Amino acid sequence: MNEELKNILTKFANSGWDLIEAPAREFLRKADNRDALVKAIEQADEQCGSCGCEFDPLYKRALELLQTV
Repeated sequence: MNEELKNILTKFANSGWDLIEAPAREFLRKADNRDALVKAIEQADEQCGSCGCEFDPLYKRALELLQTV
């Protein structure tokens, strides 16, 4: 797994937000839930992607990186 993606997913896994926390942890552990993770990140981006928090640009970057996984 790409180190940049791993770092982003670790932030998601420690975010405290159930929407992205569990799918990110699962992917980091087994990397077999890509579709569920992508769906969760897309939903997070839709709900929070322009609020100004540190995660806003990470949603889009994670989705780009997941295209190659």
